[in-house]
Amino acid sequence: MGRTKRLLYDGAVYHIISRGHNRCRIFNILDDYKAYKEIIKTYKERFNFELFHYCLMPNHIHLLLKVLKGSELPHLMQGINQAYAKHYKRSYGLIGNLFQGRYKSLHIDKDEYLLECARYIERNPLRANMVKDLSEYYFSSYNFYGKGKKDDIITTSPSYSELSDKKEQRMRLYIEYVLQPRPYEEMIDRKFKLQYNSVGCP
Repeated sequence: MGRTKRLLYDGAVYHIISRGHNRCRIFNILDDYKAYKEIIKTYKERFNFELFHYCLMPNHIHLLLKVLKGSELPHLMQGINQAYAKHYKRSYGLIGNLFQGRYKSLHIDKDEYLLECARYIERNPLRANMVKDLSEYYFSSYNFYGKGKKDDIITTSPSYSELSDKKEQRMRLYIEYVLQPRPYEEMIDRKFKLQYNSVGCP
């Protein structure tokens, strides 16, 4: 049976999920997370896209991005993940696949869903019981929006900017919003059958 053809649109926003093969870890140490972010930075120079939100979990990745040309999305994600896989194989001597097949994508077709998706993405470490305070997790966009920390791979989400004209109030409203669980979480978990427990790669 052939793969389902992706529906790709110019100027569209997509929630991207990439998972480790057999739920294996894809990030082991701090340098791995840094390497993935550096690769994203490199690809922002090659492709016209904006990264609004992200979360790098030990065994899977979430990106919320907007692409100018929809047809470039597969090349963009293939390039990023292949470049990171090379880093991982050089670092750990892995033979075989690092990622479980091609990435998954969900087209976010309404502006009001941007913050819903952002909340889901950034709440991942909390829901996985990795931290009790999201500001303690350094591999997501949460601290950029909730704490005003610099993160040069992020383009500020227009939905975030609309929360308030005042920076401090905008951050406070965002934190309050993210900390509320919502039905979107269960829907996405079911759709992509996400697992938070990881095993060691062979």
